[in-house]
Amino acid sequence: MPKLLNCPVDMQSGTIPGLSGYGFSAVRAERLGASEYTLATIACDVSGSVDGFRDLLVESVKNAVGACKRSPRANNILVRVVVFNHRVQEIHGFKPLAEIDVDRDYEGIATGGGTALYDASASGIGAMTEYGRVLSKQDFGVNGILFVVTDGDDRGSAYPASTVRGKADEAVSGEVLESCLKVLIGVNAAAYRSYLERFRADGGFDQYVDAGDATPGNLAKLAAFVSRSVSSQANALGTGQAARLAAGPGPAALPAPGAGTVAI
Repeated sequence: MPKLLNCPVDMQSGTIPGLSGYGFSAVRAERLGASEYTLATIACDVSGSVDGFRDLLVESVKNAVGACKRSPRANNILVRVVVFNHRVQEIHGFKPLAEIDVDRDYEGIATGGGTALYDASASGIGAMTEYGRVLSKQDFGVNGILFVVTDGDDRGSAYPASTVRGKADEAVSGEVLESCLKVLIGVNAAAYRSYLERFRADGGFDQYVDAGDATPGNLAKLAAFVSRSVSSQANALGTGQAARLAAGPGPAALPAPGAGTVAI
């Protein structure tokens, strides 16, 4: 089951209906100064199999969040980061980019254990939907984007892939989030490509992205992809549409959601 770090007094906690024991934290709505927000979640695999490239993976997350800080829409983006092995742990809840210290907040992330891929995916989508519900009730405009980064298949989830699909459908059908993009990313996952492509469809993800081997260059590209995608979704807020996300260097667009696998 998930582990939430102590919730600071300037944050609120919430639960996710249908996912017993899973929750999240988020900045209190009364502290928000803008009228609309993009909720961005990064869920990163830290199971035992990523131990050999753990430092590169954490650096990629740091670089992605750091790049989001330079977005013209930075003041309208709230970021949540979780890591998962056989458990799901929130590193920090939805908070303004200005309050995230990339040099300190992601220290001490350890690897080991199994891969609760389904639980991390379902709770990641569910947390965005539920916090979006809180904000929309207070007349904020809200959309969301989720990245689930993994190197393999599910081993250890309490919930099946169908639960992920249910949460994905709920995110777009509940009229809470203006739009919600869900991106599954494979790193060093060549042996599991067919499995992850299948999970993309079964779990209701919009896209599967093959980031290639866990090299410094590829993980730098991954960080750039994540930050550009968050900015694109933030730019789309208020249009009634989801973003068409950049897949590689420059402004090139991803295929339409569900159009198959792309490589960064």
